[in-house]
Amino acid sequence: MAATVTRLHAMLTLSELCTELQISRSTFYDWRQKGRAPRCITLPNGSLRVRRTDLESWLNAREDAA
Repeated sequence: MAATVTRLHAMLTLSELCTELQISRSTFYDWRQKGRAPRCITLPNGSLRVRRTDLESWLNAREDAA
């Protein structure tokens, strides 16, 4: 059970991601459509999650490109 809780905390909801990046949901979906968003996991109910590690890697790649 503890591993499941830890795993859930290591993933961000779409709302958490947008808040952290200070972007709108529509901006995120635009990036996703263009292949520019961080890697996502689609849950069986259709909800999206982003692993914290994938977000960090994505941010690091943006920093290197700047």
